[in-house]
Amino acid sequence: MVVDSHPSDTVTILRVRGLLDFRCQLDSTDALLMQKVISRTFETLRSKVKSESCVLTICDSPVIIWPNKSGNAPCEDLHQWIQTDEQESKRSSKKKNKKSSAVNVINLRLMMDMTTQGPASAPILSRTAQNTYFLSTTLPMDCVVRTSCSDSTKKALECLVEALTHQLCEMEKVTLDHMKGTTLLVPEPLHFLLPEPKGLVTVVYPAGVLDSQLETQRRELHQRFELPEDKPYFRRANAYHFPNEPYKDGYLRNPHQVLTHPTLDNGKVYLVQGIYSYHHYMQDRMDDNGWGCAYRSLQTICSWFQQQGYIERSVPTHKDIQQALVNVGDKQSSFVGSRQWIGSIEVQAVLNELFGVTSKIMFVSQGSELASKGRELANHFLTEGTPIMIGGGVLAHTILGVAWSETTGQIRYLILDPHYTGAEDLQVITDKGWCGWKGPEFWDQTAYYNLCLPQRPKVI
Repeated sequence: MVVDSHPSDTVTILRVRGLLDFRCQLDSTDALLMQKVISRTFETLRSKVKSESCVLTICDSPVIIWPNKSGNAPCEDLHQWIQTDEQESKRSSKKKNKKSSAVNVINLRLMMDMTTQGPASAPILSRTAQNTYFLSTTLPMDCVVRTSCSDSTKKALECLVEALTHQLCEMEKVTLDHMKGTTLLVPEPLHFLLPEPKGLVTVVYPAGVLDSQLETQRRELHQRFELPEDKPYFRRANAYHFPNEPYKDGYLRNPHQVLTHPTLDNGKVYLVQGIYSYHHYMQDRMDDNGWGCAYRSLQTICSWFQQQGYIERSVPTHKDIQQALVNVGDKQSSFVGSRQWIGSIEVQAVLNELFGVTSKIMFVSQGSELASKGRELANHFLTEGTPIMIGGGVLAHTILGVAWSETTGQIRYLILDPHYTGAEDLQVITDKGWCGWKGPEFWDQTAYYNLCLPQRPKVI
């Protein structure tokens, strides 16, 4: 496990990734003998990482580094290759009056120099008749260390080599702990960003083993880092997403973060905690324009629970949602495949049926009453931090936060609008108000509204 201090404005993360070939021959199926051979193979890899054969290249650059024979140049020589997140850049430009919290990352690739010095020797071939097992796989190395401009390149590279060596030790432990006969589970390194001051932590899990089977390991990690045991921190979905790494599913994450907060007299801002995906009309090759807004709001809520590690299954489709309502007896079987609306009560039922997530329902008889719900909404975002689905009339929206003044009663709502039908363009979505702060006049003052407030499960 590698622990790094919390990324900040003055910190740059060096991240090195690469594949190391793991090959060994087992002449016996005796468990102890196999473990010794595997351990020797890992020791050989650690020796290679610490040798002059270890090579690092800076991604998207012509720079090649031999970390075990480099000089003392300052780290600022490397900083010209910093890679930042395009969305983070837009966020920083919009928040002109705020301090940017972008993480600077220099990506490096791990390689091995196959050329050796000295006289070449002729190969010697021999033949032996015996039963053996040949184990072969690749180890996905992924290490991070923190640096600053004042550090020397030599110090930074020494830290990287130390991190790589330590990660091989962790991989050896995971490999031996989860070995089944002559079958090895590939060790999988993941990074997790913990609350300050703990920062970025790297953990090695066995690939292919479900999170539900790793609760013991997670509980040990929670105890080691003194974390509460009612909230996930070390599930795979909690893994840190580095800048400039696009999400493979194509959905925008947390578009509200580029917005400037409203200013209220003695007001405070209360926001959704964590990461969600923006789901809206016309996505997923599904034409739900005019009827699917509540479905999309529910999908945004489900994405929040998924990306915080509370649930392992994927975000439900419209058909999945409809089938869940049939399963609980709320709708007839003909509802599946229809274009019928759903509301907050149905959202509550689906969350409970598919994920075991409970929700509170807040009812207001007319939209004008929402202006008096600042305390309840602020408390929800403080304690639960989940997105809220609100439905009234024929429209549904997602509330991501409130700005509220306890002294004056002023309130603004951070709204994510599922009625958007365009492309995943952050600039358009925020400039046109599809994600933005709204005043009390946003609501129909005479329509009644139901709000679904999902509750966090108490899990580790």
